[in-house]
Amino acid sequence: MNYRHAYHAGNFADVVKHIILTRIVLYLQRKEQAFRVIDTHAGIGRYDLKGIEAGKTNEWQNGVGRLLDANFGTDAAELIQPYLDIVRAENPDGAMRHYPGSPLIVRHLLRPQDRLSALELHPVDAGLLAEIFEGDIQVRVTQLDGWLALGAHLPPKEKRGLVLVDPPFEVGGEFKRLVEGLVRARRRFSGGTFALWYPVKDRDEVQRFVTALHETQIPKILRTELMIRAPSPEPRLDGTGMIVVNPPYTLYDELRTILPPLSKILSDKQNAGFTLDWIRGEQVGA
Repeated sequence: MNYRHAYHAGNFADVVKHIILTRIVLYLQRKEQAFRVIDTHAGIGRYDLKGIEAGKTNEWQNGVGRLLDANFGTDAAELIQPYLDIVRAENPDGAMRHYPGSPLIVRHLLRPQDRLSALELHPVDAGLLAEIFEGDIQVRVTQLDGWLALGAHLPPKEKRGLVLVDPPFEVGGEFKRLVEGLVRARRRFSGGTFALWYPVKDRDEVQRFVTALHETQIPKILRTELMIRAPSPEPRLDGTGMIVVNPPYTLYDELRTILPPLSKILSDKQNAGFTLDWIRGEQVGA
């Protein structure tokens, strides 16, 4: 499955992923101590929704496009608002033209003491990303295979932070790399938070991934999946998933508030829904 970011910018998977990302970074702000976010597959940073790639799919219209004027209910709206504020800040004239990728979303949330390491292997994409952050002393853009960063860039000198692993799933074996990369990275940065994104397309493959995560014995592994439609024999993207290791203690309850209205707004069918559970560690309601 090819999940190159530019073709899917602002779609339902981006929405869920970036709302979770926003909630984690906001939690990191609660302590005065500096933190670092390491984005292992950073992409180009800002996506033109009228561009060739995004224009071929227009997936954003059924993603972030549905959220802009949606009614979430008071509690969920308060939690989602920081994400929407960032999206609107990237479109100051009010018309949706640009969608911020994860590096830009993080940059909007950094305090003066915080840092972002944005890694991107593709030379053209890395160059575009570097242009966005040229002269920004809080952001370091490196052309590098993000999988290598799970060893070489850890632990960060700040000793606290988030590692976002968001591979494009362009080649086979990405689920296996996620598990192996997580195990390797936690040896170097056991106190960090790790957020691993994955597509839900082959349900059996996803279940094998979840089983492999459970077998790592790593404590505090939270899983969330949002499905926009029921399973189908067709090879299509039915849902989006995120694994959060060592999540903020607030995240489970926040997602329990956010996911029900978000699922209704983003789903194609009545029988779609979401999953929120612990693969390892905590218990529901803890």
